[in-house]
Amino acid sequence: MLSICQHGYESFLERELAENGLPVAEKGPGWALTGDEGAWPAEKFEALAFSHVTLLAPREFKGEAVNAIAQQLADFFLESLRGERIDAAWPCVFQVVPEVVGLGRRSSGVEKAFLELLKKKLSRIAKLATPDLPRGAGKVRGLFVFFADFGRVFAARDLWLGGQRRMADDDAAPSRSYLKVEEGYIVLGREPQAGETVVDLGAAPGGWSYSAAKRGAKVIAIDNGPLKGGALDHPLIEHRLEDAFGFRPPNGERYDWLFCDLVEDPNHVVQNIVQPWLENAWCRQFVINLKFGHVDSLALLRELRAASSPFGRYAKNLRIRHLYHDREEFTLVGETIA
Repeated sequence: MLSICQHGYESFLERELAENGLPVAEKGPGWALTGDEGAWPAEKFEALAFSHVTLLAPREFKGEAVNAIAQQLADFFLESLRGERIDAAWPCVFQVVPEVVGLGRRSSGVEKAFLELLKKKLSRIAKLATPDLPRGAGKVRGLFVFFADFGRVFAARDLWLGGQRRMADDDAAPSRSYLKVEEGYIVLGREPQAGETVVDLGAAPGGWSYSAAKRGAKVIAIDNGPLKGGALDHPLIEHRLEDAFGFRPPNGERYDWLFCDLVEDPNHVVQNIVQPWLENAWCRQFVINLKFGHVDSLALLRELRAASSPFGRYAKNLRIRHLYHDREEFTLVGETIA
């Protein structure tokens, strides 16, 4: 299988795959190729943090000319369609490593030529093709093409999505971290709703609080620092000048969401915030960001997934991801058991 990650984190992905019994045979900018995943269960794919997209049983194609590569892809796709019926929109996605200059233009040229060939053979199916990955996580069927280089392409009909994707910015958002929580909603599969309640620990300058409030949720933003941009004086955001580690819900009150994005040691955050919040079910859903810049990222993953951890004991539907908008950090989403 071919796993795609954020550029610069290939070594992290390689270690993670190896720990899961899939040694990497080859890697390049933003990707790693392993052997056959065989009968890997869904929970194995769900557990991958660094893999954004995984092409299952990919075929490799090589060629110097745009039309030559397009023809190979068309032959592969048409052959794989035997016995299959497509009656609804299906993803036809061409992806590259953005850091490789000019590769995007090559991909666009091949995509255009491929679709022209498909129209000549199967016009109805060509019209149903959509160029975007579906939102959310899980297995998807379509056609997925990844350019490892100008003359080297991998293609697969089946794909496993981690849920990560690039998000659109908002001019009113007070910080780049706004993009992380927006992406976190997609990984979780739901987002704050009008009338729901949110506690945002370590809120300043308010990107996560603004994200929830723009959807109509009522937010308590906990931070001794100032709020800015769209979070400042927002009618649905109550800013409390308190320490995030000391805040506790009054009288056993329960919130719909816990947000937490602190520049602190991850073990300190887990012990002093995650543990009490999940154990007491003070929230129903959570989006939590943990920094791994000064710890071993794979060791941290093992600790977070352990049955004895607060997430193992008190959470369900946990997903740990290295997001498109994350740096040296993990974003964790899920629900409390109670």
